[in-house]
Amino acid sequence: MAVPLVEVTRGNVVEKVNRGHVVVVGRKREMVASLGDPYMSTYMRSCAKPVQVLPLVLSGGADVYDISANELAIMCASHYGEEFHIDVIDGILRKIGLAEENLSCGSAVSIKRDYALEQARRHIALDQRYNDCSGKHCGMLTMCLHREYPIVGYIDPGHPLQREILETFAAFCEVEAEDVEIGIDGCSVPVFYLPLYNMALAYVKLTNPEAFDPHFEKACRRVVGAMTGHPELVAGTGGFCTELMRHTGGRMIGKVGANGVYCVGVKEKGLGLAVKIEDGSMEVLSTVVLQVLLDLDLLSSREYQKLKHFHRPDITNDRGIVVGAQRPCFKTF
Repeated sequence: MAVPLVEVTRGNVVEKVNRGHVVVVGRKREMVASLGDPYMSTYMRSCAKPVQVLPLVLSGGADVYDISANELAIMCASHYGEEFHIDVIDGILRKIGLAEENLSCGSAVSIKRDYALEQARRHIALDQRYNDCSGKHCGMLTMCLHREYPIVGYIDPGHPLQREILETFAAFCEVEAEDVEIGIDGCSVPVFYLPLYNMALAYVKLTNPEAFDPHFEKACRRVVGAMTGHPELVAGTGGFCTELMRHTGGRMIGKVGANGVYCVGVKEKGLGLAVKIEDGSMEVLSTVVLQVLLDLDLLSSREYQKLKHFHRPDITNDRGIVVGAQRPCFKTF
């Protein structure tokens, strides 16, 4: 069963409790720690993006189309649609000779609320480039061109691109492809349903590939290097994924997924972390992730000082008055 992970207070009263599941996996595939059910299954959502892009690198497509580190980073992103994000998306589309109309992710406002309001104030004409998953879709289109797959219908589960991605994904996450339940994500591509343990395993493999299958090692290093080298492209200004990678000096990657999923891979201690908030709340993920990282002694005091506002944020009212707090209510050990 899910366990209490986060309390939200108002005054002296706990007004809300968020429950969920946590699992930490080591480089020997051992379970280092867990809370709730480490084998509960859920959709991996956008936490899957760094794995979904591996076929493009493994196939040589990233080299054929001269995909740069910043372009690879945005293919792993749930970006905010800021101007610098759109510039990178435009650059990829020009490079592969396609246009915004070839994307099939749909248009969307920024997933960062404050910037979505800014988009509205500036009357920005939103198109598919602004979708937080447009980078992933650019990567998929690049792969189609490289493999000479049809561009039309590239989002369909039966398309050869999606079948190849599923096979690579399943092998990497160490599950059977036929056992992976397929849903359709918010951006219309297939999304994968699997145990939290395997999500955490995927992230320890991404950041510690030398301990696993050498077939994936070079591709993992390239993807992780792109994400840690360009953290601003993986989320955006002030985003938790961006700040976590920026302030930990390339030692870890962090990636959010919709409906309360978060994954972290840590290089130096060979760990992968997966979190699922049972009710899908997104705003409490950083509180849980930082508490686990603190419990595992993975953050220096300096790093924590840079990130602490994500750990125990104040709850404010419409006048900006502090009326409560969001705080962890668990210990990993």
